[in-house]
Amino acid sequence: MSSGAFDLLVIGAGMAGLTAAANSARSGKKVCLVEVSGDVGGSARFAGYAWTAPTYEIMNAENPRGDESLKRALVDRFAHGIEWIRSVGIDVDDAQRILDFGGQGHKFDTNHYLDTCRRIVVDAGGELMLRADTEALLLENGGVVGATVRVDGAVREIRSLNTLLATGGFQGDKELLAEHVHPDAGKMQLRSNPNSCGVGYRLASAVGASTGSEDAGFYGHLIPSGVELADPSDFVDMSLYYSEHALLFNLNNERFVDETLGDHLTTMALLGQPESRGLLIADARVHRDWMLASYVEGAIALDKFDLANRRGGRAGMAEDLDEFEYLPEEWGYDGKAIAAAVAEFNRAADAGDHLSPGRTRDRASLAEGPYYFIEAAPAITFPFHGIRIDDHARVLGADGAPIAGLLAAGSDAGGLWHRAYAGGIASALVFGLTAAVTAR
Repeated sequence: MSSGAFDLLVIGAGMAGLTAAANSARSGKKVCLVEVSGDVGGSARFAGYAWTAPTYEIMNAENPRGDESLKRALVDRFAHGIEWIRSVGIDVDDAQRILDFGGQGHKFDTNHYLDTCRRIVVDAGGELMLRADTEALLLENGGVVGATVRVDGAVREIRSLNTLLATGGFQGDKELLAEHVHPDAGKMQLRSNPNSCGVGYRLASAVGASTGSEDAGFYGHLIPSGVELADPSDFVDMSLYYSEHALLFNLNNERFVDETLGDHLTTMALLGQPESRGLLIADARVHRDWMLASYVEGAIALDKFDLANRRGGRAGMAEDLDEFEYLPEEWGYDGKAIAAAVAEFNRAADAGDHLSPGRTRDRASLAEGPYYFIEAAPAITFPFHGIRIDDHARVLGADGAPIAGLLAAGSDAGGLWHRAYAGGIASALVFGLTAAVTAR
């Protein structure tokens, strides 16, 4: 059957999709919101902050290879996005520093916001379809005019002046991860909702959309190897954020990355190491000041070592470097070699000598026993490869021109981040609002 025309069809009801749908509904537009799961919210249900780089200079320093127009749009429009959240009745905390590179953002109740957006859409007469599978986009005269959606066992043809792809990326699809992130990317555990399986990406590709960029990386965090992420609360609880002050060794007993630049960047680097696992070492100072502390002001602090140990991760302690030789043989590391590497690191750090890899943001030695070690593995939240858009959230074709009627936002969109990251909730918010404006 065919449905009457909408002003905006939104495929995916996460942060970007709900933001666009609610903003459009508030402006009097007729909205249809399609979600594959049984509830709205997506991975944004597990977030608590909207943050990004506050200036062009900080953004470019942290993310030099990202699309220039998208970076500028995010920086320029972020404050308006925060005001939009407040405008729908959500309390938003004052700005605070996020991450050492100078990010800035706000804490807010994401679940309250997501549920409020849903209510705005429904109260305005918009249509919400849950457990609905989008099968194809409708094309006429080279432009997108809606989609076919299977819901309740029937296929509906939904026609719309504009269609927004906001399905959350493809982290739930092992084949796409292996093709566009890394051959071993599909082996990573998922620290986001399991329903983002590349629907938006495939729909866009089928109508000639440009995608990119290759080797862009992904957003994720280190977790203890061998520990299953059994509940969404584990996505934060099990993340080893303190790695920015620790030392990470691969199976060749070597450091391979500047750990201080960010746990999320170290996570990308570890994926490419032998067996995608490494030994994360902290001393008593790092344990006291960072392992026991909250990663972001206002977040709950957990003892990451105790938690990894209780959950069955590979974790242990050594009173001094000499005890490293007793590392379990089955783990595959040479404890004596790692102890020697830590000792040499400490000597060079204390002397102010060159460190390789460097330690840009924390050059302090790790010389205070006892030592705490956890074997770490990468876990993925979403990939940076995606559908190419312009700063109006319009999907671009292979020729670089916008595909009429087709928009994308959130983790479906690619180009903004390239082996760097400064806020997924912020980009979903900003480009969700941008899509709503473009669709008017």
